[in-house]
Amino acid sequence: MKNIILLSLLLLFYGCDNKAKINTTKPTIKLDGKSLVQSKCSKCHNIDFPPKDFKDEIAPAIMTISFHFNDWFKAPSDTEKLEKQLDFISDYIINPTVEKSYCDKTMLKKYGLMPSQKGNVTTDEIRAIGKYIFKNYTQEKLSKKEEALEKLHSLPIGEQITIKYHCSSCHKIDKNLVGPSFQSIGLKYKNDLNRIKTSIKNGSKNTWKISRGATMPSFSTISDEELNNLAKWMKDLN
Repeated sequence: MKNIILLSLLLLFYGCDNKAKINTTKPTIKLDGKSLVQSKCSKCHNIDFPPKDFKDEIAPAIMTISFHFNDWFKAPSDTEKLEKQLDFISDYIINPTVEKSYCDKTMLKKYGLMPSQKGNVTTDEIRAIGKYIFKNYTQEKLSKKEEALEKLHSLPIGEQITIKYHCSSCHKIDKNLVGPSFQSIGLKYKNDLNRIKTSIKNGSKNTWKISRGATMPSFSTISDEELNNLAKWMKDLN
């Protein structure tokens, strides 16, 4: 009987001890800097990279801010530099003043002092925004983008259109994939380019055996000019 009572007490205290060790700490929510830039910054700042349009801008482009911050803040390491930048914007965005601003007088006159965003964004959100901006809006990444654009613009206009509409997921230039190659399409319909354009615009099915019943989706948003260029490009591949 004594052994049973002792065992019961041990189980009771063991259970209580386990309950006391349960972790009730709330998990940390990882903020998405990219989404925050789109939702919190794009109303005033151009967030394109590189910016596509500077007309009627009411605030500097995000790329411009990031490039200037890279010049303004100095530190022995990239980590320390980032912390300095984050500390600054965490304070400035909530409590902006002319004295704190790094903008020259011309820029301040053009855009005015940034209004306080107190109540619109939290410090954690500001830091997430800053981390995303300073990591992604860099001169190195801009150079790579410009190189990619230069390479794209050097391609025939028809090939550029296939890249724009992600056609390469089903077609290759000279090899069959899910659908026939562009070269095969151009050869088969070299005397009927309207057939090519209609298939692209409206979609098609069971036109090519190699597709094994796969459906060619319709690209209803493609322009007539793009259709003409694309069909002619396919024809000229042969």
